Amino acid sequence: MAYAPHASFRGLYEAYTGPDSTGLHLTEHMVRLTAAEPIMVSTGSDFVIFPGGGQPAIVESFRLSTRGFIEMTAVSHLGPAVAWIFRMRELGDPAWRRDAERLIVRTNEVRSVNSEAYWRGIAVEAWRGNEAAIADLVDYSCEVTTAFLKTCLADEARMTPDYLRQAYLDPAGNTDVPVPINDMMVATFALAYLDIAHRTIRWLRTQKLDWGKLMVLIAGRSGRPTAGLTWATNNSCHLLWKASGERLPPENLCISPHTASFTLADMDDRAKLAELEAQFRGVLQHLRANIDVARQMFAGYPSFTKSIEEPPVIRPDTTTLHAMPRLRSPDDRVTAITRLRFVMEDPAQLLSNSVAHYIIDQLCDHDNDPSQVLIPGFTNVTYPSRDRAAVSGR
Repeated sequence: MAYAPHASFRGLYEAYTGPDSTGLHLTEHMVRLTAAEPIMVSTGSDFVIFPGGGQPAIVESFRLSTRGFIEMTAVSHLGPAVAWIFRMRELGDPAWRRDAERLIVRTNEVRSVNSEAYWRGIAVEAWRGNEAAIADLVDYSCEVTTAFLKTCLADEARMTPDYLRQAYLDPAGNTDVPVPINDMMVATFALAYLDIAHRTIRWLRTQKLDWGKLMVLIAGRSGRPTAGLTWATNNSCHLLWKASGERLPPENLCISPHTASFTLADMDDRAKLAELEAQFRGVLQHLRANIDVARQMFAGYPSFTKSIEEPPVIRPDTTTLHAMPRLRSPDDRVTAITRLRFVMEDPAQLLSNSVAHYIIDQLCDHDNDPSQVLIPGFTNVTYPSRDRAAVSGR
């Protein structure tokens, strides 16, 4: 005989947790009580403020829809793209050669359109004054990548992990690759995030928000499906906390990866937006209700607090890390590259975490002035200049 709980037990169970339950009733009442208060929702690419009281949402897009993001991250991807091709060959995937040849073609296409004028035309405020240096970085990275791949295609015996590191990613004393591609990856990740953080901090600071009371929900997927599920691994938490002047209570920020997210197209659908706002408010107030009730039920017992832990620092004898290490300065190359490894090796990390916390702290320490931020892999690094005569007609 199949098991089924007695109807009386199911009825008692659902009295607290079911569709017409005490838990739902309290949540709905709290939503009504706070309907006029603003809430903030962050997705993988947007921040949205719902002011409350039926007022229209305020939206700031910070990632895929922004100028220069695709260009900068396309160059960031050169290092891992080559490494993946090496790995494909090692595992016997015959597509590796075709992928390598395609990467050479597309890298050369980028080199043909790359110029200082191109980067000025993108008009990213955070990069102003660095357009020539960015063009040099891109040209150099493309040239080194295509030369390296052509060498490997001509002699497959070179395609080993050691050669990848020693001749391309992390060479020492190599006149053909004077700036390691590892450093370029740090620089381009940092430049891309500099723009994102600068614009977002500026937008947040123009909003009239009571940070001490604001409820924030990070909804839906952020990056990889396993990433960004905690305060330490989702850099939006650190960004909001620092932008608030550290006034946003950590307990007021919740990460809900299974909550439905939205797209910019939803911003034009008032009915859809109202439905989403109601859903977000329900999630936040249900979580808030648990916190408030727990404090009443268990007063006198030790309470939970979200800790903002001090990150570890890499020592000369460090071989493994349990948390993302702190980047102490733009010249702390070992930590900067270790952070690249960390975000790829730890599935819980967002890829942008390799540089995000450092960039956020630098911007907040300098009144959100990107010109004062020292970019690791870029500010104190000179990429070989392009041949000005050769590129003048680009």
